[in-house]
Amino acid sequence: MFHIVLVEPEIPQNTGNIARTCAVTGAKLHLVRPLGFSVEDKQLKRAGLDYWHELDITYHDSFAEVEAMYPEARFFLLSTHASKSYTEASYRDGDFLVFGKETAGLGQELLSRRSEDAVRIPMREGLRSLNLSNSVALVLYEALRQTGFPQMQ
Repeated sequence: MFHIVLVEPEIPQNTGNIARTCAVTGAKLHLVRPLGFSVEDKQLKRAGLDYWHELDITYHDSFAEVEAMYPEARFFLLSTHASKSYTEASYRDGDFLVFGKETAGLGQELLSRRSEDAVRIPMREGLRSLNLSNSVALVLYEALRQTGFPQMQ
């Protein structure tokens, strides 16, 4: 199983879409507070459709808490500031794919501390980023492809 970590997500529709992607792929979702919305938000629930009961979700108060809970884990931090493409990484079961908030990404402190773990989605120069839910789906499905789409048909 892969782990999707959203650090301080701000837009409920994105998180709902990501929750649905996690449910259909069997990925575990980790939400790091503060969240930019209530988990009771109608738009969040609507974007996730009727998949919420299929979702394995955990809430954390900081990314450091995630790191402490999983000290042996491999983390891949998605950032437009990384030099290595997400397709150059070799993923394996149990890896954590970490995404930052929509307006600011993961933040310089974390990216500096874990720069070797950072990967990027290639884009045309001068454009800021893809939508967060699209980015999660893209990278998660590459990781699943590399591992043979376990327990999926």
